[in-house]
Amino acid sequence: MSSTTLTAELAATRTQTLRRPRLVSAELLKLRKRRGLVATALALTVLPMIIAYTVLLVLHAVNPGKHGPAGGLDNLSGSMDLLTTLSVVAAILIGATLGAGDLSAGVFRELVVTGRSRLALFGSRVPAGLALLWTIVGAGFAVTAIGSTVFAGSLEAPSAGLVLETAAWLGLVSGLALVLALGVSSAIGSRGTTIGIVLGWQIVAVPVLLQVKTLGSFREALLGAATNDLAPRALFDGAPRIAMSLVATVAVIVVWAVLPLALGAWRTATRDA
Repeated sequence: MSSTTLTAELAATRTQTLRRPRLVSAELLKLRKRRGLVATALALTVLPMIIAYTVLLVLHAVNPGKHGPAGGLDNLSGSMDLLTTLSVVAAILIGATLGAGDLSAGVFRELVVTGRSRLALFGSRVPAGLALLWTIVGAGFAVTAIGSTVFAGSLEAPSAGLVLETAAWLGLVSGLALVLALGVSSAIGSRGTTIGIVLGWQIVAVPVLLQVKTLGSFREALLGAATNDLAPRALFDGAPRIAMSLVATVAVIVVWAVLPLALGAWRTATRDA
């Protein structure tokens, strides 16, 4: 093998290696340019937390005898109930946009004819979506974590370990919602339909099904059962749980993460340009 051939192969390898981060950056840039989407996600996650702790602070300042401090474990638990649901909604909006955005904008064919791998295009959407989602959700959680700690007053403040555990769990729940929406929207090619289907399933159907005891062990196959089992017990002690082994919990989460991505990747690879 000549030095020229070797140099050309190394250059090609280097180009292929560097292409993936560029694709991720391009997908992230497209998401950031959707100012309406970003503003909506921020309004769903950060704004309610700011409003909630502001109201709690004002109430405590006006009548401390009736209204306790704005922070503490109880207020963190209540705010996390709301933030978790809103983070899932934001994740579904971002995931649905990622999966069907190029199709609805009419640029999917232009991306394909450039010669880029369809699977690489699809794969770049996952880290791009998670980067934007976790930044926004993380900001909302930061408001909650800081408020519950700084304004705890005489109440028990959450420990650093609990804050980290809650942050990791919230990231898992929101990330899985994004993956599910991304896979479904890539498969059916419609942002609006995906939002309706996944929102209805995650927010309405799954909580109801988890309460139906006649379903028995079938409930263990639901993603909500697995994520609820991993929820920090100090914050969600009274929440309904389905007893599951750690192996079963991990298996359910992996299946619900892999199947939507596999479906979306397959549809992206086989879709007519």
